[in-house]
Parts: sequence; structure tokens; C-alpha cells
Amino acid sequence: MIEINEEIAVPAPPGRVWEVISDPAEVVSCIYGAELGASHDDGSFDGTLVVKFGAVRVRFGARVSLDLDEDAREGRLSARGRDGQGATRFNAQATFRVVEDRPGTTRVHVAGEVKLAGRLASVIEAGAGAVVGRMTKDFTDELVRRCAGDTAVAAAPGKPSPWARVRAWWRRILRRPQPGGTPGARAE
Repeated sequence: MIEINEEIAVPAPPGRVWEVISDPAEVVSCIYGAELGASHDDGSFDGTLVVKFGAVRVRFGARVSLDLDEDAREGRLSARGRDGQGATRFNAQATFRVVEDRPGTTRVHVAGEVKLAGRLASVIEAGAGAVVGRMTKDFTDELVRRCAGDTAVAAAPGKPSPWARVRAWWRRILRRPQPGGTPGARAE
């Protein structure tokens, strides 16, 4: 089992950080090797993540559920999936909370666990500490950049910000019918 317990400092107000961290498309864009897939009628969505463990690259596919409490600025993520060859299965649970640290700064608390089963489980668990550390640093750097970017580039009055336009575009993509004629779940 891999345990995750991270605290991320972000030099931006909690509202801005929550705006980014509660949007799956924004979060996925902060994670190198991650992609957001199709949405499902139950609100879940597909995702993939390519992770490098030393010389081994493993592509994981998952069905992801996200429950958000906007008032408390808390969320719970659940994911189940397997690697691309079906040799390793995983079940992941995580919670996250956005809290004001000092005026204008925020802390994101993340706690979770990943349970692995299958042929590559021991290899993945052995390298997990370094991988989680690297991924946390990369995620933090991109989260800070995104949170600062929207506050640094203010939109003209009456005109949506660049990130608002990107989010609107992404929501339109998610609303399109999926292959097989099943419409995707609407992004909220």
C-alpha cells in the first residue's frame, strides 16, 4: 500500500486555489503524464496516468469519482483501475482540503492511499516514495503557476478570463456525445 500525506503551500487566495483544485481538467493539466477521458452518466470520468518507476513506464487507466463540498472547500477522490497490460490493479482513495494559511496564501492538505495487487505491485511500491515526491513537486509547481496566472492576468471588464474560456471550451467537449452515441455527463 502507498500512503500519501502532503501539504502544499500556494501563494494565492483560497478561492482561487479551490477554483483550480476542484476542476478535474485543471488538476489533470497539472500532472505530467495524466489525461482526462470520457465522462459517464453517474458523474465519474475516465483518466489515464503514465508513471515512470526507474526504467519502467507504466500506463494506468482508471474510472474516477469526485465528490466536492464547495462550502467547506473539501473533496474526496476515488479511483479504480489497472495498468495497460492488466498485470496490476489498484484502488485509490484521497481527500483534499483547501485552507487559508495567511491572507493571500493557502495550504492544500492531501491524504490518501493506493492499494495495489498483481504482478508489478512490489516494483511500484518499492519506487513509490520517490515517484510521489517527484509528482508532488511537479504538481505543486504547476498549481502555483496556474493559481498565480489567473490573478496576474486579469480579464477586461465584461470579458471572461483566458482560463474561464478554456474551462468553457472543456465543458463543451465533455457535453459532446461519446463514441457509441452515449452523451457525456455534463461538467459542473
